[in-house]
Order: sequence, then C-alpha cells, then structure tokens
Amino acid sequence: QVQLVESGGGLVQPGGSLRLSCTASGTFFSINDMGWYRQAPGKERELVTFITSGGSTKYADSMKSRFTISRDNAKNTVYLQMNSLKPEDTAVYYCNAVVQPTRLSATMNYWGKGTLVSVSI
Repeated sequence: QVQLVESGGGLVQPGGSLRLSCTASGTFFSINDMGWYRQAPGKERELVTFITSGGSTKYADSMKSRFTISRDNAKNTVYLQMNSLKPEDTAVYYCNAVVQPTRLSATMNYWGKGTLVSVSI
C-alpha cells in the first residue's frame, strides 16, 4: 500500500506564511502527478495546484500569485509554500498523488488524511 502523510499545517495570522509537506511511502513503481486540494468549511473540495514528474505545474487562478508547489523526487515529497495567507484560505489541505503500483499497469489516486490550515487573528 501507498501512504501519503502531510505536515506543516497550523494557525497563522493573515499575511503570514506556511509550508506544507507531503511524503509518500510504501511500495510503488513510480509517482506521476502530485498535488494539493483543499476543502473549506461548508464548501466543496477544490484543486489548489499540481506538479508532474517532469516539473510542470498548474495552479488555480486565485492562488497562482501566492502559492508555489515543488517536489523532491529523491525524497518522494511534494511541498506547498503558501504566502500572503488570507482568512479565506482556511481549509483542510489534502495531498494527492497519482501512483503506478508495483506489478500494476494502471495508475491509482492516493490521498493523505489532510492537514488543517487556519488563518485568523
């Protein structure tokens, strides 16, 4: 099985910064895309950003100027640097990875359990 573990969430004041990390562990052949989603209270889950194995990135328009995604393939880790945080950024942030398991040609989506980011005074 593949496990994704997020870290770095917490409470921060408006205008502050946080860096989230997500590390994949277990047995797998390869990791393709990795990304971040978030779900705010009372709202549906939305894409924040993703990065391919080759380093190409995509951001939601509302977050492109403030958030930066990166990955360290040697560590099987993806990061999300969040700057200029706003109260509306408050949400549970979920790590996502598209993984090809060992001895399975099809890819599968894996999710972390989420880490809470709370932006308030």
